[in-house]
Amino acid sequence: MKQEHITSRQNPLLVHIRKLASSRSYRKTCGEFVAEGTKLLEEAAKWWPDLRTVVCREDVPLRNLPDTVRVVTVPEDVLKSVSTVDTPQGAMFVCGLPEKTKAELIPGTLLLDGIQDPGNLGTMLRTADALGVPVALLDGCADPYSYKTVRASMGAVFRMAVPQITEEEALAQCKEKKLMLTVTALNEQAVDIRSADLSNAVAVIGSEGQGVRKSILDAAEQSVIIPMQPHCESLNAAIAAAIVMWQMKNGN
Repeated sequence: MKQEHITSRQNPLLVHIRKLASSRSYRKTCGEFVAEGTKLLEEAAKWWPDLRTVVCREDVPLRNLPDTVRVVTVPEDVLKSVSTVDTPQGAMFVCGLPEKTKAELIPGTLLLDGIQDPGNLGTMLRTADALGVPVALLDGCADPYSYKTVRASMGAVFRMAVPQITEEEALAQCKEKKLMLTVTALNEQAVDIRSADLSNAVAVIGSEGQGVRKSILDAAEQSVIIPMQPHCESLNAAIAAAIVMWQMKNGN
């Protein structure tokens, strides 16, 4: 490992890390993203092929880092100046973004439509990783490589592909592969998810505020509802996604 020490808060590396944390467009331009925490660092070292730089306190133990990783130690106050949390967790690190890949929908895929809350997106990815469910993102979703999403995913983004797909591509693939486009929506055609046939489904979870976009609702072959008590209007999007994923994996 190449190790060095930084004491200035205005060091170019630290300025770069602040920009990575705050700007999706900057992450895209640079081809890098930043995350924080020793536990997440362990996951990245184990699973992510392009871990580049670690910034940490001198007392933080670093295990199993590739020899190519740049290690920079800093005082506590300097680490706090770039930390994304009130109490720094000992280490921040920079990774290269993955190469853009085309999403290939298969039976059992979760298709996310406009999920804007990074906490929800990260939780969905964490659940999908645990259940072995493939995920694809339509436009309008939060950045899967923002530090908030990475943190909420508990490292799932390091272990799974998170490809993006356009609406046109998704609809074309469903038609070509004879996949049943299934939406979670309350309408006259909706059936209880427990009785729905999800064996060949691509299930869509819509945005927290608007739900599934109308064009996909119109194209869907099946609508499902999650039964709940009459006085409850809806579920958190991440919870709804977890139920849908569980049912796709175990209900057929």
